[in-house]
Amino acid sequence: MKKGSTLFLKVVIYCLGLAVLGLCIIIAGVSLSGNAGMYLPLLLIMGAAAIPFFYALYQGLLLLRYIDKNTAFSEESVKAIKTIKYCAFAISTLYAAGMPVIIYIADKDDAPGAVPIGLVFIMAPLITGVFAAVLEKLLQNAIDIKSENDLTV
Repeated sequence: MKKGSTLFLKVVIYCLGLAVLGLCIIIAGVSLSGNAGMYLPLLLIMGAAAIPFFYALYQGLLLLRYIDKNTAFSEESVKAIKTIKYCAFAISTLYAAGMPVIIYIADKDDAPGAVPIGLVFIMAPLITGVFAAVLEKLLQNAIDIKSENDLTV
């Protein structure tokens, strides 16, 4: 496969990583300055969620590298997708654990849209994790069929 076929996806992953890194720097600055107030638990959850996010981005880059090497149908690819799935579920769990903080902040600030926005932060990684689980199963089935066909020839 051509090297440029996954170039766009790699650029998107790097841009996403840089944007979230910038957000993490802003969050760290606000948290360390002491001006966070009641938002500090939420900022800490967001910082903790960045760790599995960056690891999932790394696994995505590995997966694109496997595609470039024509080894997309391999156990390494399944392992990368499985790791992305676990990272997505971890991010969703962290934000779900922080939902009481979001509800408390929404109640104190009288912000009616804070809870639905919090639900978006829970549901988006959850949907990504479910999609990765389906993709993992399909890829594993394709690998099994391929190995079965290799044995019959």
